[in-house]
Amino acid sequence: MSAIGPKSGTADGPEPALRAEPVLRMEAVRKTYGGTVVLRDIALEVPAHTVTALIGASGSGKSTLLRCANLLEDVDDGAILLDGQDITDPRTDVDEVRRRIGVVFQAYNLFPHMTVLDNITLAPRRVHKEPREQAEGRARELLERLGLADRAHEYPDRLSGGQQQRVALLRAVATRPRLLLLDEITAALDPELVGEVLAVVRDLKEEGMTMVIATHEMAFAREVADQVCFLDGGIVLERGTPAEVFGAPSRQRTQEFLRRITEAGRL
Repeated sequence: MSAIGPKSGTADGPEPALRAEPVLRMEAVRKTYGGTVVLRDIALEVPAHTVTALIGASGSGKSTLLRCANLLEDVDDGAILLDGQDITDPRTDVDEVRRRIGVVFQAYNLFPHMTVLDNITLAPRRVHKEPREQAEGRARELLERLGLADRAHEYPDRLSGGQQQRVALLRAVATRPRLLLLDEITAALDPELVGEVLAVVRDLKEEGMTMVIATHEMAFAREVADQVCFLDGGIVLERGTPAEVFGAPSRQRTQEFLRRITEAGRL
Protein backbone atom coordinates (compact mmCIF):
# COMPACT_ATOMS: atom_id res chain seq x y z
CA MET A 1 0.00 0.00 0.00
CA SER A 2 1.39 3.39 -0.99
CA ALA A 3 2.46 5.84 1.66
CA ILE A 4 0.65 9.17 1.72
CA GLY A 5 3.87 11.14 1.45
CA PRO A 6 7.55 10.36 0.87
CA LYS A 7 9.45 9.07 3.88
CA SER A 8 12.58 10.88 2.76
CA GLY A 9 14.02 12.81 -0.12
CA THR A 10 12.06 14.26 -3.01
CA ALA A 11 10.59 13.04 -6.24
CA ASP A 12 14.02 13.50 -7.81
CA GLY A 13 15.83 11.09 -5.53
CA PRO A 14 17.03 10.43 -1.99
CA GLU A 15 18.07 13.25 0.22
CA PRO A 16 21.55 13.38 1.77
CA ALA A 17 21.68 11.86 5.25
CA LEU A 18 22.88 15.16 6.71
CA ARG A 19 21.40 18.41 5.46
CA ALA A 20 22.25 21.57 7.35
CA GLU A 21 20.07 23.83 5.23
CA PRO A 22 16.47 24.00 6.51
CA VAL A 23 13.71 23.41 3.99
CA LEU A 24 12.18 26.80 4.80
CA ARG A 25 13.91 29.79 6.29
CA MET A 26 12.46 33.25 6.88
CA GLU A 27 14.79 36.14 7.59
CA ALA A 28 13.37 39.39 9.02
CA VAL A 29 10.18 39.04 6.97
CA ARG A 30 7.88 42.03 7.14
CA LYS A 31 4.43 42.45 5.64
CA THR A 32 2.05 45.39 5.85
CA TYR A 33 -1.48 46.03 4.65
CA GLY A 34 -2.42 49.65 4.21
CA GLY A 35 0.10 50.82 6.77
CA THR A 36 -0.77 48.11 9.30
CA VAL A 37 2.12 45.81 10.10
CA VAL A 38 0.85 42.21 9.89
CA LEU A 39 4.21 40.42 10.06
CA ARG A 40 7.07 42.10 11.88
CA ASP A 41 10.64 40.83 11.37
CA ILE A 42 9.66 37.15 11.28
CA ALA A 43 12.57 34.73 11.67
CA LEU A 44 11.78 31.04 11.23
CA GLU A 45 13.60 27.84 10.33
CA VAL A 46 11.86 24.59 9.40
CA PRO A 47 14.25 21.61 9.14
CA ALA A 48 13.49 18.72 6.82
CA HIS A 49 11.03 16.09 8.04
CA THR A 50 9.78 18.21 10.94
CA VAL A 51 6.45 19.80 11.81
CA THR A 52 6.22 23.43 12.88
CA ALA A 53 2.92 24.49 14.47
CA LEU A 54 1.88 28.15 14.39
CA ILE A 55 -0.46 29.04 17.23
CA GLY A 56 -1.98 32.30 18.37
CA ALA A 57 -5.21 34.25 18.38
CA SER A 58 -7.08 35.06 15.19
CA GLY A 59 -5.38 37.99 13.46
CA SER A 60 -1.95 37.20 14.91
CA GLY A 61 -0.42 36.67 11.44
CA LYS A 62 -0.44 32.87 11.06
CA SER A 63 -2.30 32.73 7.75
CA THR A 64 -0.37 35.66 6.32
CA LEU A 65 2.90 33.92 7.17
CA LEU A 66 1.80 30.84 5.22
CA ARG A 67 0.59 32.91 2.27
CA CYS A 68 3.96 34.68 2.13
CA ALA A 69 5.79 31.34 2.28
CA ASN A 70 3.93 30.21 -0.83
CA LEU A 71 4.37 33.60 -2.55
CA LEU A 72 0.63 34.23 -2.55
CA GLU A 73 1.57 37.50 -0.85
CA ASP A 74 4.60 39.66 -1.56
CA VAL A 75 6.75 40.55 1.43
CA ASP A 76 7.72 44.16 2.04
CA ASP A 77 11.11 43.35 3.51
CA GLY A 78 13.27 40.38 4.42
CA ALA A 79 13.82 37.11 2.59
CA ILE A 80 12.23 33.67 2.34
CA LEU A 81 14.46 30.77 1.36
CA LEU A 82 13.32 27.35 0.14
CA ASP A 83 16.18 24.84 0.34
CA GLY A 84 18.58 27.78 0.37
CA GLN A 85 17.05 29.53 -2.67
CA ASP A 86 15.84 33.06 -2.07
CA ILE A 87 12.33 32.77 -3.47
CA THR A 88 11.57 36.43 -2.72
CA ASP A 89 14.11 37.46 -5.34
CA PRO A 90 12.15 39.27 -8.10
CA ARG A 91 13.77 36.98 -10.68
CA THR A 92 12.27 33.89 -9.05
CA ASP A 93 10.06 31.64 -11.17
CA VAL A 94 7.00 31.66 -8.93
CA ASP A 95 5.35 28.73 -10.71
CA GLU A 96 8.47 26.60 -10.23
CA VAL A 97 8.50 27.40 -6.49
CA ARG A 98 4.83 26.53 -6.09
CA ARG A 99 5.44 23.17 -7.74
CA ARG A 100 7.58 22.33 -4.69
CA ILE A 101 5.07 23.52 -2.08
CA GLY A 102 1.70 22.00 -1.27
CA VAL A 103 -0.96 24.16 0.36
CA VAL A 104 -4.29 23.28 1.97
CA PHE A 105 -6.63 25.96 3.29
CA GLN A 106 -9.66 25.68 5.56
CA ALA A 107 -11.87 26.06 2.48
CA TYR A 108 -11.50 22.84 0.52
CA ASN A 109 -11.17 24.61 -2.87
CA LEU A 110 -11.92 21.43 -4.80
CA PHE A 111 -13.06 21.95 -8.38
CA PRO A 112 -16.80 21.19 -8.22
CA HIS A 113 -17.04 20.16 -11.89
CA MET A 114 -14.29 17.53 -11.51
CA THR A 115 -14.46 14.12 -9.90
CA VAL A 116 -12.34 13.29 -6.88
CA LEU A 117 -9.89 11.43 -9.12
CA ASP A 118 -9.59 14.34 -11.54
CA ASN A 119 -9.09 16.83 -8.68
CA ILE A 120 -6.18 14.78 -7.32
CA THR A 121 -4.53 14.10 -10.67
CA LEU A 122 -4.89 17.57 -12.21
CA ALA A 123 -1.59 19.02 -10.93
CA PRO A 124 0.50 15.87 -11.49
CA ARG A 125 -0.74 15.68 -15.09
CA ARG A 126 -0.88 19.35 -16.05
CA VAL A 127 1.94 20.84 -14.00
CA HIS A 128 4.33 17.92 -13.49
CA LYS A 129 3.55 16.28 -16.84
CA GLU A 130 2.96 12.82 -15.40
CA PRO A 131 1.26 10.34 -17.73
CA ARG A 132 -2.41 9.95 -16.90
CA GLU A 133 -2.04 6.26 -16.06
CA GLN A 134 0.77 6.97 -13.59
CA ALA A 135 -1.04 9.90 -11.95
CA GLU A 136 -4.30 7.98 -11.63
CA GLY A 137 -2.52 4.91 -10.27
CA ARG A 138 -0.96 6.92 -7.44
CA ALA A 139 -4.23 8.77 -6.78
CA ARG A 140 -6.12 5.49 -6.43
CA GLU A 141 -3.46 4.19 -4.02
CA LEU A 142 -3.81 7.33 -1.92
CA LEU A 143 -7.60 7.08 -1.91
CA GLU A 144 -7.37 3.42 -0.92
CA ARG A 145 -5.06 4.36 1.93
CA LEU A 146 -7.67 6.73 3.36
CA GLY A 147 -10.68 4.53 2.77
CA LEU A 148 -11.97 6.69 -0.08
CA ALA A 149 -11.41 4.32 -3.00
CA ASP A 150 -15.14 4.07 -3.66
CA ARG A 151 -15.35 7.87 -3.96
CA ALA A 152 -12.93 8.24 -6.88
CA HIS A 153 -15.64 9.09 -9.40
CA GLU A 154 -17.85 11.14 -7.09
CA TYR A 155 -18.08 14.92 -7.33
CA PRO A 156 -17.12 17.02 -4.29
CA ASP A 157 -20.68 17.99 -3.43
CA ARG A 158 -21.47 14.32 -2.80
CA LEU A 159 -18.84 14.12 -0.06
CA SER A 160 -18.94 15.10 3.61
CA GLY A 161 -16.82 17.98 4.80
CA GLY A 162 -14.28 15.62 6.31
CA GLN A 163 -14.07 13.63 3.09
CA GLN A 164 -13.61 16.80 1.04
CA GLN A 165 -10.81 18.00 3.28
CA ARG A 166 -9.09 14.61 3.08
CA VAL A 167 -9.30 14.80 -0.70
CA ALA A 168 -7.81 18.32 -0.55
CA LEU A 169 -4.92 16.92 1.49
CA LEU A 170 -4.40 14.10 -1.01
CA ARG A 171 -4.42 16.60 -3.87
CA ALA A 172 -1.69 18.59 -2.12
CA VAL A 173 0.57 15.58 -1.48
CA ALA A 174 -0.03 13.86 -4.82
CA THR A 175 2.77 15.95 -6.33
CA ARG A 176 5.20 14.88 -3.57
CA PRO A 177 5.88 18.44 -2.38
CA ARG A 178 9.05 19.42 -0.60
CA LEU A 179 7.00 21.46 1.89
CA LEU A 180 3.35 21.25 2.95
CA LEU A 181 1.55 24.30 4.37
CA LEU A 182 -1.73 23.72 6.23
CA ASP A 183 -3.86 26.70 7.17
CA GLU A 184 -6.54 25.96 9.79
CA ILE A 185 -7.68 22.92 7.82
CA THR A 186 -10.18 21.81 10.48
CA ALA A 187 -11.75 25.22 11.12
CA ALA A 188 -14.69 24.68 8.75
CA LEU A 189 -15.42 21.12 9.89
CA ASP A 190 -18.02 19.81 12.29
CA PRO A 191 -16.32 18.58 15.49
CA GLU A 192 -16.99 14.92 14.71
CA LEU A 193 -15.13 15.24 11.38
CA VAL A 194 -11.99 16.87 12.78
CA GLY A 195 -10.41 13.62 13.92
CA GLU A 196 -10.42 11.96 10.51
CA VAL A 197 -8.59 14.91 8.94
CA LEU A 198 -6.04 15.16 11.75
CA ALA A 199 -5.37 11.44 11.36
CA VAL A 200 -4.13 12.14 7.83
CA VAL A 201 -1.77 14.84 9.11
CA ARG A 202 -0.53 12.44 11.78
CA ASP A 203 0.27 9.87 9.07
CA LEU A 204 2.07 12.47 7.00
CA LYS A 205 4.28 13.34 9.97
CA GLU A 206 5.13 9.68 10.54
CA GLU A 207 6.14 9.40 6.90
CA GLY A 208 8.51 12.37 7.07
CA MET A 209 6.59 15.16 5.37
CA THR A 210 7.94 18.61 6.21
CA MET A 211 5.00 20.74 7.34
CA VAL A 212 4.08 24.14 8.70
CA ILE A 213 0.64 24.08 10.31
CA ALA A 214 -1.43 27.04 11.47
CA THR A 215 -3.94 25.60 13.90
CA HIS A 216 -6.31 26.22 16.77
CA GLU A 217 -6.17 22.51 17.69
CA MET A 218 -3.79 22.94 20.62
CA ALA A 219 -3.80 19.34 21.80
CA PHE A 220 -3.00 18.19 18.29
CA ALA A 221 -0.19 20.75 17.93
CA ARG A 222 1.28 19.54 21.20
CA GLU A 223 1.17 15.96 19.91
CA VAL A 224 2.56 16.29 16.38
CA ALA A 225 4.78 19.38 16.35
CA ASP A 226 8.54 19.35 16.68
CA GLN A 227 8.54 23.14 17.01
CA VAL A 228 5.77 25.45 18.22
CA CYS A 229 5.72 29.16 17.42
CA PHE A 230 3.34 31.46 19.28
CA LEU A 231 2.47 34.50 17.17
CA ASP A 232 1.12 37.68 18.69
CA GLY A 233 0.64 40.92 16.80
CA GLY A 234 2.66 39.69 13.84
CA ILE A 235 5.65 38.69 15.97
CA VAL A 236 6.95 35.23 16.85
CA LEU A 237 6.75 36.00 20.54
CA GLU A 238 7.80 32.57 21.75
CA ARG A 239 9.08 29.38 20.18
CA GLY A 240 10.31 26.03 21.39
CA THR A 241 9.38 22.39 21.70
CA PRO A 242 5.78 21.54 22.61
CA ALA A 243 6.95 20.74 26.15
CA GLU A 244 8.56 24.17 26.44
CA VAL A 245 5.79 26.28 24.93
CA PHE A 246 2.79 24.40 26.32
CA GLY A 247 4.36 23.16 29.53
CA ALA A 248 6.51 26.08 30.64
CA PRO A 249 5.93 29.21 28.53
CA SER A 250 8.27 32.04 29.46
CA ARG A 251 6.31 35.01 28.11
CA GLN A 252 3.32 36.40 29.99
CA ARG A 253 1.30 36.84 26.80
CA THR A 254 1.82 33.16 25.93
CA GLN A 255 0.77 32.17 29.44
CA GLU A 256 -2.41 34.24 29.15
CA PHE A 257 -3.28 32.76 25.75
CA LEU A 258 -2.78 29.18 26.91
CA ARG A 259 -4.71 29.81 30.12
CA ARG A 260 -7.74 30.93 28.11
CA ILE A 261 -7.36 27.91 25.81
CA THR A 262 -7.20 25.59 28.80
CA GLU A 263 -10.23 27.19 30.44
CA ALA A 264 -12.14 26.68 27.18
CA GLY A 265 -11.26 22.97 27.33
CA ARG A 266 -9.15 23.02 24.17
CA LEU A 267 -5.85 21.91 25.70
